[in-house]
Amino acid sequence: MKADNHLPHSGGRAAEIDWRSVLVEHDRWLRTVVAARLGEPQAVDEVMQEVSLAAVAQRAPIADSAKIAPWLYRLAVRQALLYRRKQGRRRRLADRYVEHRRAEENGHPADPLDWLVAAERRQLVRQAIDRLADRDVEILLLKYVENWSYQQIAQRLGVSQAAVESRLHRARARLREQLKSLSIVENQK
Repeated sequence: MKADNHLPHSGGRAAEIDWRSVLVEHDRWLRTVVAARLGEPQAVDEVMQEVSLAAVAQRAPIADSAKIAPWLYRLAVRQALLYRRKQGRRRRLADRYVEHRRAEENGHPADPLDWLVAAERRQLVRQAIDRLADRDVEILLLKYVENWSYQQIAQRLGVSQAAVESRLHRARARLREQLKSLSIVENQK
């Protein structure tokens, strides 16, 4: 098993980190971060594979185990951004194709009222989320989906607890602003 601890490109140096255990330990919250960045649950596995490969293939060993979580966080964010860039055009093209096919099949874009109201509501929520910065979405999910304390978030992201409190306060305020602005627009219709 000791051979598993060698990095493939480290020039024969033994790794001090058992990446399999580290990645399993940090998997859930990293998945939350990636999901917040992507907004596509089906893409999380693909990005997490890239994160795992990049972690195992890294050339400079991490000497301080307390720095592993922040390093993994930055790696996950970078891989999520690379994925979004790669998938952006493909997603827009697929969406346009689906809309075109629906209109073609129906002969006109008219839909039942229930579908329309639900679609508008989903669109408003997406708009509110889309208007938030990725960092805001990410920290809100870690706090309210993962139910982490300020201290847990601070440790994983490699920032101070005060920074987490400040970021959460601003993220909540921005989300409230977006929801209010969208509900005003909705009420004017």
